[in-house]
Amino acid sequence: MSSRYIWQLHEIFKKVWVRVISFTLLALLSVVLARVLAPYLPEAIALQIGEKTVEDMLSILTSSMLAVTTFSLAIAVSAFAAATESATPRATILLQEDRTTQNVLATFLGAFLFGLVGLIALHAKLYSEAGRVVVFLFTATVIGLVVVALIRWIGHLMEFGRMGDTLDRVERAATASLTKRLESPFLGGRPQTEPVPDHCVAVVSVETGYIQHIDMQELQNCADKMDTEIYVRCLPATFVHRGDVLMSVAATDMTDEAADAMRRAMTTGSHRTFEGDPRFGLIVMTEIASKALSPAVNDPGTAIDVLGRLTRILSNWRDRPDADVQFSRLMVPAITAADVFEDAFRPIARDGAGFVEVQIRLQKSLAALARVVPDAFAVPARKMSEDALERARRASLLPADMAAIQAASVTSSGKG
Repeated sequence: MSSRYIWQLHEIFKKVWVRVISFTLLALLSVVLARVLAPYLPEAIALQIGEKTVEDMLSILTSSMLAVTTFSLAIAVSAFAAATESATPRATILLQEDRTTQNVLATFLGAFLFGLVGLIALHAKLYSEAGRVVVFLFTATVIGLVVVALIRWIGHLMEFGRMGDTLDRVERAATASLTKRLESPFLGGRPQTEPVPDHCVAVVSVETGYIQHIDMQELQNCADKMDTEIYVRCLPATFVHRGDVLMSVAATDMTDEAADAMRRAMTTGSHRTFEGDPRFGLIVMTEIASKALSPAVNDPGTAIDVLGRLTRILSNWRDRPDADVQFSRLMVPAITAADVFEDAFRPIARDGAGFVEVQIRLQKSLAALARVVPDAFAVPARKMSEDALERARRASLLPADMAAIQAASVTSSGKG
């Protein structure tokens, strides 16, 4: 995994205020360039663009962008609320981090700030006649960016926040996270195939929350300094509290400074994240299906859609026991197929026990995965199939329905 500083910087760049600040810097840059470039501009051009022209353009830009920003922000908030109600609150973060939405809102708000700074500088007499030409060109450029943003925003609103759009976003996030983890199943370390030795010294957590990121290079540096090996006990997504074991160090003694350095390599937060946590994407997808199967919603079609997406995501699974080792002193456990199946299918098997069409699709998905990735999925698919069949029997379905479900199961297909 990347350095925690790079990871933190990446998280910062997801925020919309970064883009807003860039427009403000553009306004300040126009003030500086107007004074620097003014002596080099032809006087004839400067005379054609009067102070009133620039002021009117900035005034129109400022007043209109304030209204457009307020209106667009209200639309975005409504989309977030709709996604929370129809899908799950955990999916809202993907809408909030949507590049198009952030760029559009930043363009509108940034254009407002650009116009405001420009008006202040204009009334403060910071521009010469030639300098107003530079401001005019910058203003025309910003107006062009606003027009492009409006066109993109109108097209984007046709799908933004709808159920299909939310499912697409969750599927993309889960697929990307799972693919990244499968490429490096042990986070660059060595696979932990044996139990942690008894003589190891435990490094415990002093915080409560979810592990969001592990700086593997920093842990490797700590292990090099101590000339030892470190057994990572908590993967990203693990919920830890004060006193939980984060890692075990193959040493007889360890200083407080060394333990603190190891703790700093693990970033703890209040919530799980999609990046670096492939199981979270599956859980969010399953939450959407569970809500669709609730009596208040009663939408088995969405649950069937989710099952298809889960099958598509997990069909990318590939075991890589020979993955490249970058951090030779770090022992890291891998996520297991059994855990992934529990996250993806058990809630749907539970909440969809009384829906024959959902149960049939669930059994077909399990059979397909057992067939596509037999080495990893045959056993967990069979266990999940048997669990779903038992839940369906207890839901008192008709014999004909149970026969159809049984016919689609992993056992009947001859797999597993």
